Amino acid sequence: MAADRRLHVALAGDGEAATTLRSALTATDAFELTELAGRGQSEPLDVAVLVHEGTSEPHEELARLREHTGAPVVLATTTPSSGLVRWALDAGVADVLWLPASEESVLFVVEKAAQTARQLEPGSGEGRVVTVFSPKGGSGKSVVSTNFAVAAATHAGTKTLLIDLDLQFGDAAIMLGLAPDNTVRELLGTPAALDGEKLGVYTERHSSGVDVLPAPMSPEDAELVGEEAIRSLLRVARESYDLVVVDTAPFFYGPMLATLDQTDELLLLCNPDVPTLKNVRLTLKTLELLSFPEDRLRIVLNRASANLMDRGDVEAALDRKVDWVLPLDPTVPIAVNGATPAVLSRPDAPFGIAMLELVRATVGGDWAGGKQHNRAARLFSFGRN
Repeated sequence: MAADRRLHVALAGDGEAATTLRSALTATDAFELTELAGRGQSEPLDVAVLVHEGTSEPHEELARLREHTGAPVVLATTTPSSGLVRWALDAGVADVLWLPASEESVLFVVEKAAQTARQLEPGSGEGRVVTVFSPKGGSGKSVVSTNFAVAAATHAGTKTLLIDLDLQFGDAAIMLGLAPDNTVRELLGTPAALDGEKLGVYTERHSSGVDVLPAPMSPEDAELVGEEAIRSLLRVARESYDLVVVDTAPFFYGPMLATLDQTDELLLLCNPDVPTLKNVRLTLKTLELLSFPEDRLRIVLNRASANLMDRGDVEAALDRKVDWVLPLDPTVPIAVNGATPAVLSRPDAPFGIAMLELVRATVGGDWAGGKQHNRAARLFSFGRN
């Protein structure tokens, strides 16, 4: 076996075929069969096996499965056909296993799916993917993602791509004053294979040097952007850029799970109000169920103010440390309305200083003006403990 530990495999499906396959999975020491939700184990899920005994394509079953895990999926079917195989590959299924199958065939297909996924794990390419997420709309994730990308490009000299994957209502382009000709929809909707050269054609260049791949113009176009296409996009992006910053929609669904699969660092935004704290607590539980690595997660307290909940109150409510604090700053809405990121228009304001410190610590590299920003950051007492 390629791995030096047992593969953690979940089985979805009922019926005789599922029972037989379950026996085959437990008959070898290579696998540890586990549940999709509430597993409570430290090891992440390696492969999910979806058992299909009907004649139609299992759209709903696959969708339900992906609500629980971003692990590669093997479709095990008793009714194989070329049409089903084509559908499965288009839907991002890792492989198709025809049933009944020998224990050797089961071992080969499941191990191959796990090995392929490991080769595509975050960190396997040259660049890094930083994802900005908030489980509540209006929390400032687009402000943070645009300023993060611009700060990395202008102050750290990092070759940066900003991808807006808030596919229905993305704001990254308008916040940067761009009127894009192309979006992620046009890029992923073309028949040609995706590579770095093609990606460059469909991006918009901001004056800061950041390349931007905007969200679709029309909300209905969001349905045309598939999960596997997003995984491919992020893999190509990390090969072409030093840093890929991803803005996301404020909820868990297929594209967000696909993004998490490729994320090196997740900035989870939390505003100091009770509804947002409730949603962030639920998000932390969801990330645990998805086996998202704890060491890739950072809690960012946004719009912090002495007149609102303080850092200690937020940490007590979340039962977790806050990693970074971005202060409430009147220069931010002015910058947003002027379509100029605050790190450019007012880098010396509280938000600008805090954002530059966050990016400096995350991105590293040769940081322009680092001493000045470090001194100012200490005055505001934010950053890591």
